[in-house]
Amino acid sequence: MIISTLAFYLFASILVLSALMVITARNPVHSVLFLILAFFNTAGLFVLLGAEFIAMILVIVYVGAVAVLFLFVVMMLDISFSDLRKGAMQYVPIGLLLGGVLLAELFALYSAWQFAPQVEMNRAAPIVEGVSNTESLGALLYTEYVFAFQIAGLILLVSMIGAIVLSLRTRGGVRKQKVADQFSRTVEDSMEIKKVNSGSGA
Repeated sequence: MIISTLAFYLFASILVLSALMVITARNPVHSVLFLILAFFNTAGLFVLLGAEFIAMILVIVYVGAVAVLFLFVVMMLDISFSDLRKGAMQYVPIGLLLGGVLLAELFALYSAWQFAPQVEMNRAAPIVEGVSNTESLGALLYTEYVFAFQIAGLILLVSMIGAIVLSLRTRGGVRKQKVADQFSRTVEDSMEIKKVNSGSGA
């Protein structure tokens, strides 16, 4: 119990500090690296809560894909961040006002939060001893919600194909490989034998 409590405070403190460094670091590359650190500590907190599947998805999807994509975009794009920061201080009062409103809403929400008496009876799947969280989620996802899962996969596939089609650009003068023409070539098309007399050069 003491070890889990110490681990919670360790992960939580590093998470808060890294989140602050994400928005206060002057170098955008350092901000992305602190964001990756925040994701790892969030995954640690999910492991402490017993949600190892969510922790794994957080590391694989957000750290392995989204944060790396942010890092590549920040490193490859030639953006003048000093120009972007000019005039940003004039929006600080508005940001503080909106942050205060959101904080008040969260405080009002969690202060009035209470579980319904029948919440244990309305569980999607009963808790089974000896079965991990991931096994229970997979058994529920691929039995009762298999059609919704497949439809979600098809929607993501269609969106991916649409993004590829929208970003595809055809340029003129680009040499492309034509496999049929390569297979139909003969020796006469690809080779020419010339007789060169001695001393005359090619």
